[in-house]
Amino acid sequence: MSSPNLDANLAVALDALLAERSVTRAAARLRTSPAAMSRTLARLRRVLQDPLLVRAGQAMVLTPRAEALRDEAAAVVGRLAALLAPGGDVDPAVLRRTFTVQASDLLGAALAPGLLGLARLRAPGVSLRVLTEDWEAGPALRNGRVDLEVGAVDHADPETVVEELVTLRMAAGVRAGHPLARGPVTAARLAAADHVAVSRRGHFSGPLDVALAEQGLRRRVTAVLPGHLAAMALAAAGDVVCLVPVARPDEPPTPVGVAARALGLHLLEIPVALPPLTISMAWHPRHTADRAHQWLRDAVRRVLRPA
Repeated sequence: MSSPNLDANLAVALDALLAERSVTRAAARLRTSPAAMSRTLARLRRVLQDPLLVRAGQAMVLTPRAEALRDEAAAVVGRLAALLAPGGDVDPAVLRRTFTVQASDLLGAALAPGLLGLARLRAPGVSLRVLTEDWEAGPALRNGRVDLEVGAVDHADPETVVEELVTLRMAAGVRAGHPLARGPVTAARLAAADHVAVSRRGHFSGPLDVALAEQGLRRRVTAVLPGHLAAMALAAAGDVVCLVPVARPDEPPTPVGVAARALGLHLLEIPVALPPLTISMAWHPRHTADRAHQWLRDAVRRVLRPA
């Protein structure tokens, strides 16, 4: 003979009936009709092969089998409630988690101090691992190698959730005393200076070259480096110009601009129109409701969107 199939709804109904010892009160407890509860009691009697509740004068009493089941039914329903309850808030003070964030060298350097500062104050059990952009972000997020990608998210993975954080513009970073820092910066003067370009793929040209070409100008790129930090360090030490993403003039400075100034760079307005750079964060949907991951995302927002 096959085992009886006692589903979760029957378990909840059994608990209510045994606790209330009344079809009417059990129906009210579960917000259903007495007729529906009577049908459920009949089904429980068939499944358990016991009357469970029997009339004794004006009241209903439990059978010995029902008495034996009462505590266990309450415990099962309690476990079901705990299993299906929404996740509670995470207390950052007791959170123990290592988060892996994929970001460029510049964004990693800009994020790490702020994130670690927040963790030190509110979540001392949180550790941070920052990876460079070596992996294709979509699969890395999907297979769990990366918890969060921060940067110019340009992949259209339908399994990725993307949230825009801040829009930056490009400035020209030069060392103190660079000739370009003296006098107005014109397109011709900008093109005449030596430049260092940033490209993980080694490209010598980019949007600035397109904008200069529209004015019949061409710049000279003396070096191509894979990361902004190395390019900014080179510009801080020599007579080359490096493009630096910074906040708009009417917005608070971001940690990216702060990092540039920490290297001693002077940031100059670029006299040609360049497309803005949108910094976003991306994650796999399985982390959307995870309270610990929500803490990480909120921390990234706070670091990259200073008040």
